[in-house]
Amino acid sequence: MQPPKLQSLKIMNKFHYSYLTPILAISLISCSEKVKMEIDEYEVKPISMSEVVTATGTMESVTQVNVGTQVTGIIDHLYVDYNDHVTKGQLLAELEKTLLESDLKSADANMASAEASYEYAKANYERDKKLHDEQLISDYEFQTSQRDYDVARLSFEKSKADRVRAAKNLNYAEIYSPIDGIVISREVEVGQTVVSSMNVADLYVIADLENMQVVGNVDEADIGQVKVGQRVTFTVDAYPDDIFSGTVTQVRLNPTTTSNVVTYEVIVNAPNPDLKLIPGMTANLTIYTLELNDAIAVPLKALKFEPLPPEDEESNLPKPEPLPSPVKNSVWVVKDGKIVETEVELGVANNIYQQITSGLGPGEKVALQYVEIKNKSSEVNRQENPFLPKPPGANRNNKKEDSKK
Repeated sequence: MQPPKLQSLKIMNKFHYSYLTPILAISLISCSEKVKMEIDEYEVKPISMSEVVTATGTMESVTQVNVGTQVTGIIDHLYVDYNDHVTKGQLLAELEKTLLESDLKSADANMASAEASYEYAKANYERDKKLHDEQLISDYEFQTSQRDYDVARLSFEKSKADRVRAAKNLNYAEIYSPIDGIVISREVEVGQTVVSSMNVADLYVIADLENMQVVGNVDEADIGQVKVGQRVTFTVDAYPDDIFSGTVTQVRLNPTTTSNVVTYEVIVNAPNPDLKLIPGMTANLTIYTLELNDAIAVPLKALKFEPLPPEDEESNLPKPEPLPSPVKNSVWVVKDGKIVETEVELGVANNIYQQITSGLGPGEKVALQYVEIKNKSSEVNRQENPFLPKPPGANRNNKKEDSKK
C-alpha cells in the first residue's frame, strides 16, 4: 500500500492533466484555423455635404450718421429723443436764430450798398469810355474810371457771396434728419451752447436698424475658406433660441493681431425687420464654406484603399482588377465577385467625404477597408468546457435563466 502522501500527489497530477488537456487542444485548433477577411463596402448615393467655420463678431448698423451743426449757437428746441423713429428730412432740432438772422440782414444791407456803388461806377465807366473814344478825356481819367468800375463790381460779387453764406448759416440753425432710422443717442440738452470749429458739433446719432451687419473676426487658419456670398447663420445672447441668417459681403484683408493671434474682419449682412438686433451685440457666427446637395461622394478612406491579392483559390476575397496604367485618382468598385479599379474625377471635400464629379454613379459599391471575420467556435468550446474559467457575467446570466424557468 502506497503512503497517503504519494497517493495524493498522483491524484493531483491526474487532475492537472485532465484540466490542461482541453486548453492545449483548443489552442492547437485555434492556431490551425486561418483568419478570414472580408471587404467593408460603401454604397454610393447622393448626400448633402457641408463644411463650416466658426467665429465671433459685433453687431453694427450698416448706415449710422452723427447729426451735427455747422454753426455756433444755443439749442432752442429738441424735437426728438432716444429711440424715436425719424424719416429723412424730418426736423430734429433748432438753434436760437437771433444772431444768425442779424447776420443775414447785415449781409442784405452790404449787398444793397455794393450794388448801388457798382451801378454808379458802371455808369461812369460807360460815359468815360465814350468820351475817351472821342479823345475828349485823357487816358489817366479813363483808366481811373475803369478801375473804380472793376473794384465796385468785385465788391458787389463779394457781397452776394456773403449774403449766401449768411442765409445758409440761418438754414443750418434748423437740423434735419439725413436718413430714415432710429435715434440711438442724443448728445445735447435744450439751452446748451454748441460751438462749431474744425469739427462738427454732434447732436444726435441716427442708425438704420433694419439693415444691420456683423463684423466677425475669423482666425488666420480659416480665412482662406471664407468667400463673398457664402451663407451665414448666427446667434446672439439676448435671443438664444433664435437663429439669424445672412451672407458674407466683404472679406477685409487688413489683419488684426491680439496676443500673437492674427484675425481678419469678415462683414456679414444681417436683415433686421423685427428690430431685435441692436448695435454692440456679440454674435456667434457659423459660416458655411461648403454646401452641396445631392452630391455623389465617397468616404475619404475609399481613395486610400489598396487591394490584397487572394492567397489561394479558396480565399473569400474578391480578385482585384487594376487599370492597365496608373491614374491620378481612382477607387475600387466591388462587382461580380471582383474589385475593379475605376478612374474618378474629384470635386470638393470635407473632413468625412470626397465629392466625385465623374466616374461613379448611385448604387455602385466601393471598397473601404479589410475587416476580419470573427470565428465564434473557439468561444463556444471555451464556454462549454466545464474545466475552463467562465467569462465575466456568466454566473449572473445563468442565475437569470434559472429564475425564468
